[in-house]
Amino acid sequence: MSINPETLQQYLVPAGVAAYLLFRYSRFRSVRRTLPGLAAEGALFVDVRTPAEFAAGNRPGSVNIPMGTLPKGAGTLDKTKPVVLCCASGARSGMAVGIFKGLGFRHVTNAGPWQNTL
Repeated sequence: MSINPETLQQYLVPAGVAAYLLFRYSRFRSVRRTLPGLAAEGALFVDVRTPAEFAAGNRPGSVNIPMGTLPKGAGTLDKTKPVVLCCASGARSGMAVGIFKGLGFRHVTNAGPWQNTL
């Protein structure tokens, strides 16, 4: 039995998108389960969105350090505490993980969208 390449292509892209979305959902769901323990350890919740995005909604007690100011803003934080990063979708906070680790933070978690931290 041969598979028509056009038929395969028709289903390959939607299947790939579905797999990616399922991966993101399951990853952020597992991270969300760890957040209460991190909060109990005194984790610092850092939102890397713009000030306007942060003002529109945020996790109570979180700190807003926009991506463009991360190296300077992160320098004011305690490097010994766990850090939980969030943004609008998880993309910027994912990039921020590398910046924080490069600055010497040892325990850094990408929570993805800020709503995951509630």
